[in-house]
Amino acid sequence: MNQQVYGKNYGSNVAENYERFFVPHIGTPVMMTLIEHAVPAEGERVLDVACGTGVVARAAAERVGKEARVAGLDITGGMLAVAKDVSGAQGIEWHEADAESMPLDDASFDLVLSQMGLQFISNKLAAMREMRRVLAPGGRLALNVPGPIPDLFTRLAAVLAGKAGSEAADFCRIVFSLHDPDELRELAASAGFRDIDVRQQPVSLDVPAAADFLWGYIFSTPLAPRFAGEDESSRAELQHDVCEAWKPFAHGDGMRFEVGITTLLCR
Repeated sequence: MNQQVYGKNYGSNVAENYERFFVPHIGTPVMMTLIEHAVPAEGERVLDVACGTGVVARAAAERVGKEARVAGLDITGGMLAVAKDVSGAQGIEWHEADAESMPLDDASFDLVLSQMGLQFISNKLAAMREMRRVLAPGGRLALNVPGPIPDLFTRLAAVLAGKAGSEAADFCRIVFSLHDPDELRELAASAGFRDIDVRQQPVSLDVPAAADFLWGYIFSTPLAPRFAGEDESSRAELQHDVCEAWKPFAHGDGMRFEVGITTLLCR
């Protein structure tokens, strides 16, 4: 049995797994759409909120130049540790803090970015108000969220519900829980933003074959602790059922599916 069976090729560090697996296959393709909408300009001061391992911050830093200020903020220290390591000499600041109460000065950024993170924040309005607070006059916000839930994840949630319980299945749904344009417009307006523009587009994702994608996803997310202690038999059953459910998405040596991305742009 090789190490790719039943998730054995993923280590215990979720943040490292996230950078190794999630960022190349999902984070980067989605990031490219956010950057295209936001259009960071040379010299702009940029903040990446809920930055994870920093894929958006790194892309922004390449566009604004070495002399410009770029910062990433995340509540998880493990993610920031990987972000610091991966970003190397880019000179990005990293802040471990809650998006609802950011330790950053008023009007200190020209552009705030946030990728696929707002849906996980408990007090979304407070976070949006903080994003507005740190923006300089004329500054802008660009954030995106995924949804509605793609069929691939609906099928995963159904298998998880039967094999691992409702809490594991609910995580899949939470990921895609905030995508309604009207809800996003209302949040932005309530937080004091204006010139609110909401755009929706599908993003096609090419990901590894079913078994590798399953374990890569699990061990890159908060699902990891739930499955870390599972025995070989339980993992084998889960893998079998998910792979069967995902057969319609097979494409070449991997899988392909679309996810809807809703992007909010405002000032």
